[in-house]
Amino acid sequence: MAKIERFEDIQGWQKGRELCKTVYQVTNKGAFSRDYGLRDQIRRAAISVISNIAEGFESQSDQTFIRHLYIAKGSPGEVRAQSYIALDQGYLTPAEFDTLYKIASETSRLISGFIQYLEKTPDLKQQ
Repeated sequence: MAKIERFEDIQGWQKGRELCKTVYQVTNKGAFSRDYGLRDQIRRAAISVISNIAEGFESQSDQTFIRHLYIAKGSPGEVRAQSYIALDQGYLTPAEFDTLYKIASETSRLISGFIQYLEKTPDLKQQ
């Protein structure tokens, strides 16, 4: 694997950014934009993905980085759960739901794979 110089190079962060963009697009419309509780919660969950990856990457230890990655990995699950609520309330079309679900699942998968790689590679910050 090529050396990652910036958190922006991490595939899970890139997919998380796409998730954020999509969440903001769907929550800016119609009744979803006026359900402040759900709208804000799903946005916070999406933001948590890229924020935790960035914060962990900038930390001083691999253990701290991995801990932040585990937190980041949980947030796409939260987006998926909240997407069901939005679908059931009629805030999302089935196509919008499928898009969010797919991006969130892929984000989680990428972060999980990265965690597995990091846990098998000692002293990454030393490389």
